[in-house]
Parts: sequence; structure tokens; C-alpha cells
Amino acid sequence: MPPLLKIRSEREQMSAIERRIADFILDNAHLLRDYSSQQLANALDISQSSVVKFSQKLGFKGYPDLKYSIGEAVARAGNGQAEAAPAPPADSDYARHATDLHRAKLEAEEETRLVNPQETVEAIVGLLDAAPKVFVYGLGDDGLYAREFAMRLSLLGILTVHHADPVLMMANLSAARPGDVMLVFSEFGRLPQLWQLSRQFQEGGGRVVSITRHTSNPLRAHADAALAICAHAQAPHMAQLLYRSSLQYLLDFVFVLLCHANPDRYRQLGVNQERIQHLIDN
Repeated sequence: MPPLLKIRSEREQMSAIERRIADFILDNAHLLRDYSSQQLANALDISQSSVVKFSQKLGFKGYPDLKYSIGEAVARAGNGQAEAAPAPPADSDYARHATDLHRAKLEAEEETRLVNPQETVEAIVGLLDAAPKVFVYGLGDDGLYAREFAMRLSLLGILTVHHADPVLMMANLSAARPGDVMLVFSEFGRLPQLWQLSRQFQEGGGRVVSITRHTSNPLRAHADAALAICAHAQAPHMAQLLYRSSLQYLLDFVFVLLCHANPDRYRQLGVNQERIQHLIDN
């Protein structure tokens, strides 16, 4: 895994001092070559040993190894930008915004793939495939993605219960049985009503899968399984766009795995698509 992606992906599990080091490196990666371990420690008012331990915890032999790896990554990115054909002056902002958005989406989607281990994703696919019923819930923007994914699950022949109203969803939980699965979409995972729904669902023997940002949050902490979305950007509008892009990528990947995990479900998808097309044509 590239060093900067590794630092971002592990930041939420770091101690307070380690997060300070991580944030400094992420914000100043292009300047890191000019910092010795002692200079970095002085800049953050911490001990030099903390910098060394931070590097080793990430899997590097020491700080020089970490600095060299980051320097190579920055140089590769710089070379990639330098090789791009310059856009005409009149279109420079247009081309720059297009290139920056494309690159940022690719990086966010790649980071999202890396922070969701194969065994975790495959276990969630197994839960969905075996569940008698799947409850899907999300509010606001999260509700849009919840609704679309619920429709996809239905096309695979999975009995799906979807609501964007917490009262209606709470009422439907009376139909939940052991083995059922509940997908809870929440970007930040902090809404109290989500905890109440999840807790009641688990008390009935159901399994909760949270879909949130790759941060420490109550919903993710109490879920039986979790999918994490990475979307790092200083500009608020970019952070939101990257979250949506990475979320869509991860949901698409889970859907593809579901299609290949069970031939019967794949055949049912084809049958349902034919029925929908026939309905549209007539």
C-alpha cells in the first residue's frame, strides 16, 4: 500500500501523538525530505523516539525508510503531472478541475478498497446472500443510496425491506427474525435514532452492517460488521463528492460479488430485468 494511503487508512486507530505526526506528514509530504526525525519531533514538540516508533508501527525500518518511501511517492505523482499535456490557456482552469476531480476520485476509491479487507467484504456478501430478509435504512443523502441498493438486492431475488422514515422502519422491525440483516447507511454514524434501530434489531437476533465514513463513530462501533468509505479533501464540496463516488464504488463491488456468489441469484436478476423491460415496452 502506498505510504500516504496507509497513513490515512490507519489514522483513526492511532494515538493522539501518532495522529499529530500523521496529519503533519499528510499536509507536508512534499517537504518531508527536508526534515530529519529530530526536526520533525521539534516541529511537533514531541520526542524523537515517537517519530521512530510511528515509522516502525507503519511497517518501515525507521524514519529514513518512511521518508524515502514518501519522497518516491511524491516524485511519482509529480512526474505524472509533468507528463500531462498542457491545456490551452483559455481552458486551463477547466482542464485542471477536470483532472483534479478525476485523480481525487481514483485515489479515494482505491483507498476505500484498501481499507475494506477481502475477508470483511466477503463475509458481508455471505450475510446478505443467506439472509431471509434484508432491511435497508438511510436518511437524507444516505437514503438515496440506500434506496438504490435496496432495489438492486430486490432484483437479485433478496427479500428487501426499505424505508427512509425511522418510525415506519421501527414498526417493520417487528417482522425481523434471527438471521435477518440490516444495512444502515450513515455518512458520520452519529444519529441517535440509528443506534436505537440497530440496537432493537440486534436484540431480535438480527445482524447490523454499518456503512459510514472511515472514522470512529458510534454506529460503526456497535455494528456486527462495517463497510468504510474514504473521502479525504480539504474543500467541503470535494469531500462530499469523493464520499459519494467511493460509496457508489463500494456498493457496486458488493453487488458484483453477490452476482457471482450465487448462480441462482444471477439467474433471477436476468429474469427480473426481462420482466421490467417487458413492462416498459408495453
